[in-house]
Amino acid sequence: MSAAEDRIKEIEAEIKKTQKNKATSHHIGKLKAQIAQLKEKIEKRNSSQQKSEGFLVKKSGDSTAVLLGFPSVGKSSILNYLTNANSKVGAYEFTTLDIVPGIMRYEDAQIQILDIPGIIKGASKGKGKGREILSATRNADLIIMVLDVFQPEHMDVILEEVRNIGVRPNENKPDVKVTKKKMGGMNILSTVELTHLDERTIHSILSEYGTHSADVVIREDVTIDQFIDSLEPNRAYIPMTIVVNKIDLATEEQLMELRKKLPEAMFVSANEGIMMDELKERIFKDLNLMRLYLKPQGKKADMDEPLIIRNHSTIEDVAHKLHRDFVKNFKYAKVWGNSVKFPGQKVGLDHVLEDHDIVRIIIKK
Repeated sequence: MSAAEDRIKEIEAEIKKTQKNKATSHHIGKLKAQIAQLKEKIEKRNSSQQKSEGFLVKKSGDSTAVLLGFPSVGKSSILNYLTNANSKVGAYEFTTLDIVPGIMRYEDAQIQILDIPGIIKGASKGKGKGREILSATRNADLIIMVLDVFQPEHMDVILEEVRNIGVRPNENKPDVKVTKKKMGGMNILSTVELTHLDERTIHSILSEYGTHSADVVIREDVTIDQFIDSLEPNRAYIPMTIVVNKIDLATEEQLMELRKKLPEAMFVSANEGIMMDELKERIFKDLNLMRLYLKPQGKKADMDEPLIIRNHSTIEDVAHKLHRDFVKNFKYAKVWGNSVKFPGQKVGLDHVLEDHDIVRIIIKK
């Protein structure tokens, strides 16, 4: 164990024995900021030493989802059902040694599904090539956490491991903006009531980052941890779908109890094909995708091959996806659909589109 890891343990022990109240909030914030910086230091050191052989996969399709779980939870069987990727399946641990990609076709979208090797406790610290494996989640558009129906407690372990590498599943980036200044002290503005932070705590955290003069704007009631996350550059905010596999082997009583504990989870059996089509629908929904139809000048819209793009995308996002020069030479766009007041309405780059809109982009000649 390194000196930095030893120090983290010491600080964590100090936080545990510190009574939590308003008077100690600034001290706890300071300690948590120290831990975040030590973890960042360890992350940079490990990243420089890390070899990524066998774990680099070129992204393809309209979006990428990663199957993440312990060994032998049935990730390969799920991949095979979703994509017909023919991933090797075996009833023993560490069957999948490399990342196996497949393409799931659903609702005109082509979604890349990656079956990565199973992780174990301590993966974020390098056990079982864990850091390499977990790194595949950082670039994904969706994490599909796969749990064995008889080992749901692995969920907490997996969440801890991904959080240790800076991934924040099912969280939004905190609405906090810190603009550093050379002088003038701290100017803190909050548009909401803060119930977890006060000015003294904010000062303590920022001082640990070497910031003593800044304009701070906070637009949501963030916790100490969320405020620290807003200061860290390596945080990745990625949606996560929880899938409980092998339900065909469990009793109805066991399943009822699990559904109470995991109300948002999908309960499936890849081997028996139970709820697997519904899982495809859930993946599409959780990826927040929408379909747009492009209308060339003087022609009908192509309703057979939609452009797949993220929900709440703008005309500028579409232009970027079509061609890098479309934004530079953009004149205006015409839109037919729910996002406009009337068919063929002229809109600009900042117009937000909706599912099934028809779009025509006009560029300068």
